[in-house]
Amino acid sequence: MRILIDNGHGKETPGKCSPDGRLKEYAYTREIADRLVTGLQNEGIDAQRIVPGENDVALFERVRRVNAFGKDAILVSIHCNAMGNGAEWMSASGWSVFVGVNASMNSKRLARQLAQVALNRKVKVRRPSPQKLYWTANFYICQQTNCPAVLVENFFQDNKEDVEFLLSEEGKQCVTNILLEGITNYLKEYQRNM
Repeated sequence: MRILIDNGHGKETPGKCSPDGRLKEYAYTREIADRLVTGLQNEGIDAQRIVPGENDVALFERVRRVNAFGKDAILVSIHCNAMGNGAEWMSASGWSVFVGVNASMNSKRLARQLAQVALNRKVKVRRPSPQKLYWTANFYICQQTNCPAVLVENFFQDNKEDVEFLLSEEGKQCVTNILLEGITNYLKEYQRNM
């Protein structure tokens, strides 16, 4: 099973930063993606980024890269959420995970595993209802890939407290650990059900 990591937007994507400019989503998600890939590889898990550079890669090309691996892969797309247009601080906060409208059972299992790890770590998890740990959305990267896929929104880049947490070493390690532990838990569950 290959773990494919998509690190969201590119350097030139407009907006996508905190109102004070300290957190730039493209840089943050790439740092988390690198930490995650290293952590997975240290566990003996085959993992790689699908967008190694800083520039944006069109969604259809990212999907093509993922689909080239077939169904023996999973995709985690890493992002930071935003409530406003990036010009002012907002109040929305927390972590969330999304699957596509056409999500497979394995996509939903992966989303549940990630959300459960976040809850276990006492992270505020945004969810559509107390019983449902993940959101369903029409995100192209989740809809068009052939393998299980989730999109993770790691807190809000336009919430002051979230940004302070995200930029701290504690926050970076927390986000990385949620993804690392959630993916490894999913792989264990997947192997048990084979």
